[in-house]
Amino acid sequence: MSITEDEARKVAHLARIAVKDEALPALARELSGILNFMEQLNEVDVEGVEPMTGVTPMRLKRREDVVTSGGFADKIMSNAPDAREGFFAVPKVVE
Repeated sequence: MSITEDEARKVAHLARIAVKDEALPALARELSGILNFMEQLNEVDVEGVEPMTGVTPMRLKRREDVVTSGGFADKIMSNAPDAREGFFAVPKVVE
């Protein structure tokens, strides 16, 4: 499939990309190349191939979801730049 300069101009307009008229032939060639590559990908037989998220089979590490009573306030507050009376102190944003 070949993209014309008018089609390249329209694609650039829809993508909100400013393309000078002298750059349109190169853009049309690049878009045509992309479409040709996509046509090649459509020719590949993927029957029986499972979809995958990566090239190596793996599962995400999981931790047990356990409800705790907390008790980490001291550790959390130690990271706060300004903590007062067990709360984060932040600058006033509303007058």
